[in-house]
Amino acid sequence: MNEIEKAKATLRDAGYFVDNLWHVDDVKSRYEGCDDDDAQEVLDRALTNEGTMGQIWFAIEFAIDEIKNGEEEQ
Repeated sequence: MNEIEKAKATLRDAGYFVDNLWHVDDVKSRYEGCDDDDAQEVLDRALTNEGTMGQIWFAIEFAIDEIKNGEEEQ
C-alpha cells in the first residue's frame, strides 16, 4: 500500500469519505498554463461555493431518504 492509500485508509477509519477526491492535475488538464497553486485555488472555489455545497447537502438528504425507504441503489 502506497503512502496515499495509507493516508486515505487513515482518514476513512476516522470517518471521512475519501472515494471521490480531486487532484490539481484534474484542473491542470483543463486550464493551460495553470500551476499547482492556481489549481488548488480553482478546486477550493469550485468545491466550497454555495451552489456546490447546496447540491451536496441535497444529495445527502436524498440518499438518506432512499436508504430509509429501503430503495435499491440504481
